[in-house]
Amino acid sequence: MKPNLPPRAAIGRPRLPQRLRRFAIGLSLLAMGSHVFAADAPAAAPASTTASADPHAQLAYPPGQPPRFWSVAAADTVMARWPDFTKAYFNGWTYVNGYELYGFEMLYRATGDKKYFDYIKRYVDECVDTNGDFLAVVNARGRTNRPSFNNLDNMMTGNSLVMLYETTKDERYKKAAEKIRRALDTYPRNRDGGFWHNQRMNGQMWIDGVFMGEMFLMRYGKSIGDRDYCWDEVTKQISIFAQRARQGDSGLYLHGYFEAGHGGSVPGWADPKTGLSPEVWSEGLGWYALVVVEALAELPKDHPRRTEVEDIFRRLAAGLKRTQDVESGRWFQVVDKGDRPDNWTDNSGSAMFTYALAKGIELGLLDQNEYAPVVQNGYRGITENAKINDHGLVDIYSACDGVGVQVSYDRYIHFKKSVNAKEAVAGFLWATTIVEKPQLESLRKK
Repeated sequence: MKPNLPPRAAIGRPRLPQRLRRFAIGLSLLAMGSHVFAADAPAAAPASTTASADPHAQLAYPPGQPPRFWSVAAADTVMARWPDFTKAYFNGWTYVNGYELYGFEMLYRATGDKKYFDYIKRYVDECVDTNGDFLAVVNARGRTNRPSFNNLDNMMTGNSLVMLYETTKDERYKKAAEKIRRALDTYPRNRDGGFWHNQRMNGQMWIDGVFMGEMFLMRYGKSIGDRDYCWDEVTKQISIFAQRARQGDSGLYLHGYFEAGHGGSVPGWADPKTGLSPEVWSEGLGWYALVVVEALAELPKDHPRRTEVEDIFRRLAAGLKRTQDVESGRWFQVVDKGDRPDNWTDNSGSAMFTYALAKGIELGLLDQNEYAPVVQNGYRGITENAKINDHGLVDIYSACDGVGVQVSYDRYIHFKKSVNAKEAVAGFLWATTIVEKPQLESLRKK
């Protein structure tokens, strides 16, 4: 099966990075040449996940032409489609909002453009009142939902609360973040201490949840309190998943594992003997790559698990380098089975990997000479799967929306693709921002 891509006639000619100039600490942004986009049009149009977007949204980017900065165009597109970001997804407060807004924060810090900060603040202020209590928010379908923290997904967006507290010192953001932190005090775990993905998912630890819970917790510990607990918990969850769900000696990890003995039903994806899920899913592994490298950006050098987490990241990076599809620059939906003819390259996970490897170079964890070409190729690959549409908005192709743990290889491969799959849009913003950051920062200085 071929990935769902825009027709050749409709796609612009994205500029191909030609040479490394510099990265934040050593990695270079790439000057642009041009290339021909050779993918065939899909047999059928993939579904779109922008149904809730403003139908009149339009920007001035020329259709079919690559923007100067994909990161800026991607963020501008989100703001144009959803002036009220609580209306973007299935609820007003979701993990996707937090994932996307973390990219907005990175872009704000790189450019100094306050519109990105204001967009974050406006969203959070729709969800939290002046006393730090969470509000019932009406979503795009007209349904009212108040955020609850009986699952790890909803904790991710707490990251934006902590950021706003860091920036404004407004106590309401701290109070709201504390509510999320306290939810972990009684949150259910497996016998090894691994968090369940959801309080109703007895015994299930998903790779997604390591990102969702720990991205919030590490920032809470850094800026609000419980520092020692937070770092111990973050590294514990990373370590537990690495021990439980490793795919042999590949440096890669499966999507989830199940521990029996907690009541409830056994998930269909769990191997009867090992409890492991069957495959290394691209976006799932991407969640893990992101949280591990972001943890290493702040984890104290003398923390007892620092060496272990660095080793996890370096072995993961080596596995990603080995499994990258050199021709496309992307990674496959089932990462370690790229030799199968029905496998296809996933833009969401590919963007995550591009970011994680770039961040690893920036932090001095990876050798620039070895990994910068991988990042360069990844950036080329994900931007080839993007185009400026007839309304001047960025569309992202070749990704799936809302994939849970699947029972088989075939289910991952044949999961319905979407244009602008919500996780793929956010991952694209992360990856393009870090690669384009040197040029964005240089413009800020002028």
